[in-house]
Amino acid sequence: MQIRAYEATDWPSVWPVFQEIVSTGETIPYDPAWTSEQARKVWVEPPPGLTVVACEGARVLGTAKMGANRPGPGAHVATASFMVAVDARGRGIGRALGEYALDWACAQGYAAMQFNAVVETNDAAVHLWQALGFQIIGTVPEAFEHPTYGRVGLHIMHRRL
Repeated sequence: MQIRAYEATDWPSVWPVFQEIVSTGETIPYDPAWTSEQARKVWVEPPPGLTVVACEGARVLGTAKMGANRPGPGAHVATASFMVAVDARGRGIGRALGEYALDWACAQGYAAMQFNAVVETNDAAVHLWQALGFQIIGTVPEAFEHPTYGRVGLHIMHRRL
């Protein structure tokens, strides 16, 4: 597997992964009714941010986007979002993308990384981020409408770099 910078020609391969993850309504607070163009505008991070793809040959197994969590006085804290194709899970792709994002944020001079919306029922993500040194610093109760569990919390997770 290789992680590399996203190129415009990657969108036709990223879009099915995006649709697959968002359509379940279980892990990421994006609208499943978005068009491909709406999704691309949200997912593809403009510079100085970065979007990457995790590939095996020509196949996109996952993707991540990273950049400043907030502008101006908050720009010293990075954030990132991740998606891994359902049939590629359990192979360390999420961990590799997470480590890549942390290394990128360190190289860019960020002081910390913060995730603003980790669905509390997404056990795999919560455990992965904790294994990579993130702490849950708060939970917004009932902030995410889960298709199975109803309204569940969104964790805010943080790690100093």
